[in-house]
Amino acid sequence: MCGITGWVSFHHDARTRAPVIEAMTATLTARGPDAGGVWLGERAAIGHRRLAVIDLAGGAQPMTDRADTPTSVLSYSGEIYNHHELRAELRSRGHEFRTRSDTEVVLRAYAEWGEAVAEHLDGMFAFAVWDERAERLLLVRDRLGVKPLFWAAVDGGLAFASEPKALFAHPEIRPRVDADGLREAYSLLFNTGPTVWSGVREVEPGGLLLLDRGGIRERRYWQLTAGAHEDGRDATVDRIGALLATAARGQLEAEVPLCSLLSGGIDSTVLTALLADELRLREGPDARLRSYAVDYSDQAEQFTGDILRTGHDTPYAAEAGAFIGTDHSTVVLDPRALLDLEHRKAVVVARDSPIGVGDMDTSLYLLFGRIRRHSTVALSGEAADEVFGGYPWFHNPRALAAGTFPWLLVTGDEAAMPLNPELDLRIAEFRDDTYRSALAAVPHLDGESPTEHRQREMQHLSLTRWLRQLLHRKDRLSMAQGLEVRVPYCDHRLVQYAFDAPWTLKSFDGREKSLLRAAGAGLAPDSVLHRPKNHYPATHHCDYNRGLQGLARDALAVEQVRALADATRIKPHLDTPPERLDWGHRLRLERVVDLALWLDHHQPELAL
Repeated sequence: MCGITGWVSFHHDARTRAPVIEAMTATLTARGPDAGGVWLGERAAIGHRRLAVIDLAGGAQPMTDRADTPTSVLSYSGEIYNHHELRAELRSRGHEFRTRSDTEVVLRAYAEWGEAVAEHLDGMFAFAVWDERAERLLLVRDRLGVKPLFWAAVDGGLAFASEPKALFAHPEIRPRVDADGLREAYSLLFNTGPTVWSGVREVEPGGLLLLDRGGIRERRYWQLTAGAHEDGRDATVDRIGALLATAARGQLEAEVPLCSLLSGGIDSTVLTALLADELRLREGPDARLRSYAVDYSDQAEQFTGDILRTGHDTPYAAEAGAFIGTDHSTVVLDPRALLDLEHRKAVVVARDSPIGVGDMDTSLYLLFGRIRRHSTVALSGEAADEVFGGYPWFHNPRALAAGTFPWLLVTGDEAAMPLNPELDLRIAEFRDDTYRSALAAVPHLDGESPTEHRQREMQHLSLTRWLRQLLHRKDRLSMAQGLEVRVPYCDHRLVQYAFDAPWTLKSFDGREKSLLRAAGAGLAPDSVLHRPKNHYPATHHCDYNRGLQGLARDALAVEQVRALADATRIKPHLDTPPERLDWGHRLRLERVVDLALWLDHHQPELAL
């Protein structure tokens, strides 16, 4: 896992601008603490920061196909899980290799298949290839968008990077925010393409971008389709189990310490069990997988249920670890650590965005930091809810009937920070227009029943939008700590197969995630297997609420914050007794604090 950056310009000689690419690359050091490098050509400058995971001695980047007079240059971030198979195929086609790295497999695969290279790759990745002979830049992003990739126009071409902060180190790209950017950020619709930053865009998941002297062209090489599902219940359960086991097995490879995130829910428990079994097959019956959970001091005494959480995770995680036989640890965080402005600033800097989820972001950042002391790679159960229908909105009649994005019933105006009405952003209209466009993109089968039709919409929205912000969160906060997080539930074959399965199969036992529960039978204790959905834990400590109110009060004293936020709708929460501050209103305060930190660090030009 790494950080990539660079630019191409047909108007300037990049060889005269080494300090620029060096500065851009330096901003991504946290993503790649092990090594860094740059390559300069007449038309292109390419940078890379490396977190070494496979072929520690080799795999240095940017990587060229030849030591002298290279014809192609690669800067790559991610993991290719089928790199051994691809290496064998490419060797049979006459390609020679000088390293054991999956990076070189991508480089040789480009030489063989050109822009069709992505269709041969199984993994999570974002990469750039500069083709010297064709004078062409290729940017590619993995199918589900696990790894980020941003770009912006520069004179005569474009610049690209794993994170916007690297783009802002280029002298032609400034951190600028306009009304469109605020709508993207605060509407909570999670569009792919545009960002909060004016002029900065993402390469779409499953997408690629080509730049040459003829201009920019973008296309999708993969997206969800609607296919007929012929398997019965038992065959479907067996196939789900086989696909998940294959994904877990393929993602276990690493030449550095590896662990699992084990929350005590069904998603992470089933995954951890598969990983632990495979590790014992490879290394012997005594091999033990490390697993980690997060908790908060006094959580057992302070916990109170809310709209997202029904119970305390820690006992379930400990039971699951004992059942599977992992070397399990619980990282316990204190509310004061979550209020520490240095920690919160680090999170905002990592995200390059004012939009987050407060203490849940800070705690995840701190958890990743603790894990990084012992492991370089972690595997996560992220995306199982989107794949198997785990969220409440799949089962709530009100959400199913709502004419908007279903998560807005949970995170909508009550939880979103209200913006200053004088900005006249017309977010309600923007949401309506975006929702209509999102539904138009959903593939359907002829003859679907109304129930199947609606559930396919719900799953497509969840996989292509809601999941986007969760993957961004996990990538940014883990890579800020130099930790690689892999997400086997994002295997595109598993995702497509589950998407094709009808809702009657996904809910055959009358509950959420029926197929995963059936496929995971025997891999998790019954208490976990049949436990209701529980979201990532948040602290329930009154001291945290009290401290958050103080931070929000300080944030509202900042003139720029008051210019953007509707202080009259926020101030009542400052005087609410801490023990009565509910989750939605607390999130408003979290976002005010984050907005102040974001403005202070990025100093964006506000063009409103």
